[in-house]
Amino acid sequence: MVDEARPSKVKVLFLCTHNSCRSQMAEGWTHKLKSDVVEAHSAGTETRKVDPYVIKVMMEDGVNIYNYKSKHVDTMVDQEFDYVITVCDDAREVCPVFPKATKLLHVRFDDPSAMAEDARSEKESLQNYRRIRDEIRKFVATIPKSLDRLIERQEAGEPVQNDEDQ
Repeated sequence: MVDEARPSKVKVLFLCTHNSCRSQMAEGWTHKLKSDVVEAHSAGTETRKVDPYVIKVMMEDGVNIYNYKSKHVDTMVDQEFDYVITVCDDAREVCPVFPKATKLLHVRFDDPSAMAEDARSEKESLQNYRRIRDEIRKFVATIPKSLDRLIERQEAGEPVQNDEDQ
C-alpha cells in the first residue's frame, strides 16, 4: 500500500567537472544523511576514475563510496531532477540545459585534488580532502530545506557560500 501522505523524495543531481571528487562526496553524504528525503545522483561534464583520496576520507567518516563510478552528465539529461547543484565553477559554465522545472544552483567548493598538487606530503593532501569533505557534509545536512532559499539568493545576485545558514 502506498502512503499518500508521505511526500516524494527531492531528486538532486550534483554536477562537477570530472565526477571524481566533490560531486561524489556530495552524493555519498546525501545517501548517508538524507536518503529518507533526497534521491541523490552525481555526474560530471567529463569523467575520470573516482579519486582514491576521496574514497579514503569518506570511509574515515563511515561513508563507503568505493563502488561509485564516474558518470557523464549527458547520460542524465533525460532524467527529471528537482535541483541540479554545480559544485565547481567549470561545471557551472558548461552545465547542459535541463527541463525548465529543474532549479539550478551553484555552490562552489574548492578542489582538493588541485590543492593536493601543491601539498608536501600525503598527510597534507589528505587534510585538504578532509576539509572539503567536512564542508560538503555541512552543506548536505541543510538540504533540501535550504535549497529554495539559496536559489532566491543566487537569483538576487547575492553570493551563495557553501557554508551559509549552517
